[in-house]
Amino acid sequence: MKHFAWHWLVASSLLLGTLTQAQVRPRYGGTLHVMTRAAVTTLDPADGAAVDSFGRRSITSLLFDTLVSIDDSGASKPGLAESWQTTRASQRWEFRLRQGVKFQDGTPLTAEIVAASLRAANPSWNVSVGENGIAIERDATDSELLAELALQRNSIIKRDTDKVVGTGPFQVVEWQPGKKLTVTANENYWRGRPYLDAIEIEMGKSFHDQMAALEMRKADLVEVVPEQTHRLLQEGRRLTRSAPEELLALVFSRDAASPEERTLRQALALSVERGSIRNVLLQGDGEPSGGLLPTWISGYGFVFPTGADLPKARQLRDQVRTVPAWKVGYESSDALARLLAERIALNARDAGLSLQPTAAASSDMHVVRIPIASGDPWLAFDELLAQAGLPAPKNQSGSLQELLTSEQAMLAGGRVIPLFHLPVSYAATENLKDWTLRIDGSWALGDAWLENARP
Repeated sequence: MKHFAWHWLVASSLLLGTLTQAQVRPRYGGTLHVMTRAAVTTLDPADGAAVDSFGRRSITSLLFDTLVSIDDSGASKPGLAESWQTTRASQRWEFRLRQGVKFQDGTPLTAEIVAASLRAANPSWNVSVGENGIAIERDATDSELLAELALQRNSIIKRDTDKVVGTGPFQVVEWQPGKKLTVTANENYWRGRPYLDAIEIEMGKSFHDQMAALEMRKADLVEVVPEQTHRLLQEGRRLTRSAPEELLALVFSRDAASPEERTLRQALALSVERGSIRNVLLQGDGEPSGGLLPTWISGYGFVFPTGADLPKARQLRDQVRTVPAWKVGYESSDALARLLAERIALNARDAGLSLQPTAAASSDMHVVRIPIASGDPWLAFDELLAQAGLPAPKNQSGSLQELLTSEQAMLAGGRVIPLFHLPVSYAATENLKDWTLRIDGSWALGDAWLENARP
């Protein structure tokens, strides 16, 4: 918050204050124009075949609600469930549903619909219907259940034969999978009608096209590529940035087949010059990381070294007689991933390793981006491993020490090499007011409004 010095008389200050309040009072109306790189092809948040992305999370949050939400401090807040209690050492959870909530088609929210929605998203869960809500029973203690229920995939949905309907602040009026989504305000939203009349989202847009649209006033809110944030801030652009929410890493397609191969993977990890990559390719953005979880979630990220150790990397490489030529893959549409693959290949060559960047689907390892799913450490760890196609360890005690040990064991296996944790960044026009980013990197547009509303 900025603090301003007062230089006027009291009467003038009061008048100015009255005028300022009138100017900043939220207004109803207008269509918000948004662009995103993600090409979302399904509106069902429980569709496990869909790729997780911040764009998909944002779209889901416009249409659906969860039983519980998580605020920026990590505390659980009531959503469609107004209260809950747990028994049997967190093995049975009972949720009392909020009364008077309706889906966007007018159907009342019922325990039967809620239970069916959660069962569809979690086939292994035991979900039962009670008098005033639902109960969830787990085979073992589940202290992360509230955080898990706050994930977008556990949004409460009424599924019809050809569509999904939610209780969220906006409802679908036009849907072109992977291309365009237009939503309008839910007049009967249980939290109160949004200020915006509509939101039009164009998908599959490159970062370059998004920035061009913002400059030509064809978009009000666009994504910003990490390596451009420093320049845009210097130009005075209105940027909104999250905590480091996305893991950038190298993930091998299989486990190491021998101790020698594991040794070579350790050599590769030690050859990566994260500091220079951050300064040159990322223009100072993001945080170099030797661990999977960002420090703001785990609290122990500093224990993993991030600096390169080229002499040690060469020493490890010299211990192996036969050194294979590896292919490092990247998504052809991701310019940053391509540059990273090329730079890592140069670092590897200095250590006596051979890497060939490729946009082909088949490769020995891949540059991946994984959005962090939750602020809960164990849940974030499990979800991250699942997205990377890696097995998650069993949580015995729920302690951070156990989590640290599990992460150290995962990294020692050589299947994944963490590189950076990146924030989510957006640029907006000056007429977009009162919007924020949630802890999961999704847009919070329920209170957003346009100062100069336009259709």
